[in-house]
Amino acid sequence: MQSELSNATWGSYLTLARVDHSTKHVFIIPGIVLALVLREPTDQLLLRILLGGFSVVMIASSNYVINEWLDREFDAHHPTKSKRASVRHDLDPRLIYIEYAVLAGLGLICAVALGPLFFATTLLFLLSGLLYNVKPFRLKDRTYVDVISESVNNPIRLVLGWAMIDPTSLPPSSLMFCYWMGGAFLMGAKRLSEYRDIAAGPGLGVLHLYRRAFRGYSEERLLISCFTYANLASFFLAVFLIKYKAEYILTFPFFALLFSLYLWLSFRKNSVAQRPERLFRSRWLMFTIVAIIAVFGITSRVDVPWLQKLSIPHYIDFLNSGW
Repeated sequence: MQSELSNATWGSYLTLARVDHSTKHVFIIPGIVLALVLREPTDQLLLRILLGGFSVVMIASSNYVINEWLDREFDAHHPTKSKRASVRHDLDPRLIYIEYAVLAGLGLICAVALGPLFFATTLLFLLSGLLYNVKPFRLKDRTYVDVISESVNNPIRLVLGWAMIDPTSLPPSSLMFCYWMGGAFLMGAKRLSEYRDIAAGPGLGVLHLYRRAFRGYSEERLLISCFTYANLASFFLAVFLIKYKAEYILTFPFFALLFSLYLWLSFRKNSVAQRPERLFRSRWLMFTIVAIIAVFGITSRVDVPWLQKLSIPHYIDFLNSGW
């Protein structure tokens, strides 16, 4: 196989950082917005957001570098990932680890300037990439654990966005658990889509060579896990919405629609669910997200008194109701 590899260029190493996947960092935006709405913003907001965003991109890119390098033998069995630079080119391991160290170092240096909370969360972001990809841990090879461990990056991103605005507190725990289970739903749907496409094409044997965790999955198990993650995310979301402003509950139907649309997308061949960085290409998904943002913005400014009753126990007196 080594003789089939082409010579690497500087561009080959740069593609490992997957800067084109930066759209995934949209998950830090709710943390920024909610901190602006619920907390007192700190000084130099624009500078903190720019510096924090750069730090997040650098840490994520360092995780991508180590991910792609350590996955090269497995990605060779994937229909599309087999085209990655780490699979097709003869890369120098020393340059790979230098690239990883430089990206991680830049991210951590910027994180220090944003305070202890942002720095600690950035370290956790970096550590999650190592636990997920590097032996003896390599959590991505363990059925169900792979989804739970990868999706922990969602609440990490939430905290990073929040800490850019308020470096003195953490986001509500209900929201962090919602983000975690919501991320698990996204990752579960991604695996469901991969399972369906590869099983129907190259076959289950290839799927198992590509990722060991798939040996414990079936289409049925993946679908049930997605349903479970969606239910848990909805539960924690409802707790947050009612607890912090009753009017926020009006966004819930749109969140339910969002889960349904994403699951629908995962059943389509070559689905964008397999490539979250391309989700913006789904117009229905983008429309639903815009609707959530609009309703959230409106309900942040408008009070609906009768909605307050949702958090107060109430019983209908049948005997005195006139029936």
